[in-house]
Amino acid sequence: MPRYLIERHFPQGLSIPMNDEGRKEVAGVVATHAESGVTWVHSYVNPERTQTFCIYDAPTPEAIRKVADRNGLPVGQITEVQVLDPYFYAA
Repeated sequence: MPRYLIERHFPQGLSIPMNDEGRKEVAGVVATHAESGVTWVHSYVNPERTQTFCIYDAPTPEAIRKVADRNGLPVGQITEVQVLDPYFYAA
């Protein structure tokens, strides 16, 4: 399955509470993604919490946009990516 990097912008800052409410919110996002064959692998967030870089496995960019819309998440750029690490070149 293709892997994608999704850039998201949160002008007011991303806020996911570190409590049961936040856990339920994230679980709902994951469940909605699964319905369309989309898997959220992990995300990186900048220190200001205004931008995220999310790694997803998905059948198509359109599937990512569809679940993002259903979850009320912004989508900036979607780029198909592959892993490149320095250990591939180690002798």
